[in-house]
Amino acid sequence: MEIRFVCLPGDGIGPEVIAEAERVLERVADRFGHLVRADRRPFAGTAWDRCGEAFPAATREACLAAPAILLGAVGDPRHDLLPPETRPERALLELRRALGAWANLRPVRVRRVLPHSPFRPEAIAGTDVLIVRELTGGLYYGVPRGVSGEGADRVGVNTLRYEAREIERIARVAFEAAGRRRRRLLSVDKANVLESSALWREVVSGLASEYPEVELDHMYVDRAAMELIRNPRAFDVIVTGNLFGDILSDEAAVLAGSLGLLPSASLGDRGGLYEPVHGSAPDIVGAGVANPLAAISSAAMMLEHSFGLAREAAAVQAAVDRCLDGDVLPADLGGRAGTREITDVVLDALG
Repeated sequence: MEIRFVCLPGDGIGPEVIAEAERVLERVADRFGHLVRADRRPFAGTAWDRCGEAFPAATREACLAAPAILLGAVGDPRHDLLPPETRPERALLELRRALGAWANLRPVRVRRVLPHSPFRPEAIAGTDVLIVRELTGGLYYGVPRGVSGEGADRVGVNTLRYEAREIERIARVAFEAAGRRRRRLLSVDKANVLESSALWREVVSGLASEYPEVELDHMYVDRAAMELIRNPRAFDVIVTGNLFGDILSDEAAVLAGSLGLLPSASLGDRGGLYEPVHGSAPDIVGAGVANPLAAISSAAMMLEHSFGLAREAAAVQAAVDRCLDGDVLPADLGGRAGTREITDVVLDALG
């Protein structure tokens, strides 16, 4: 098979970790008899620096035609003073919308409780949670939005809006995922104070009879945030809206030990978008210490979801797990190994 994808290295440590993910893709393709073809395109801050716009037309065209996109990171402090509508972060929202990538999958697995973890090993060992986040609705996309007025009368407005069809389609993804896992689904909302959440709960509850093998429960987001830390092993699949999913999935990173371990897949109407959930980490750019494992695991998700290569994806993830089980660890997990050295361990595990 030809594994053809658009590569958007992006900003900060993005190019560093994506380069390592590509090394792993080349190795697994060689092992299983495939061919890798990456089409590299400028995006976000690097695109702004090069051509004055964060999402150039040529990049957009390539992304819309590709079966998959592998993204590094977005964001550079040098662009923080740009108008909000032109900042590189908006390019990522535009990309998700252009792809119709409305379902974000973020797996959180505790493979090993490391010495620097703030948790007792017996409290989190064996945690395996999948957060299914609605990605193209809610506060991040609702209109009207913006800042208006003058002086003390200035007003900032964002609109929290969900249609029943948007809720239904993300809920079905979550129900189906739960059916393939431990058959427990938790829907997170704020239905006691938000009308949009009341609709969310109503729609999700209405689908439960179609998935009798899945046990459905509901929880307010404030309690869910507490329980995710207090008893993470009680969770299987969590489905929630855009804002709540953004916050909970980053909170869950501390369970695994670092944002540098968490991959994601954004799926929907067109080709999938795969990216590590960490940021651009401008403070360590060029130091050779960025953790590449989230990017490598994101590439594994790409193999599975966009190309149907479940065996190859499992081989990559098993190699990542062997790395985490060993003594060679990146700095964010308390080790001393650099970016390339960590990837070498994964490559050795792949054979």
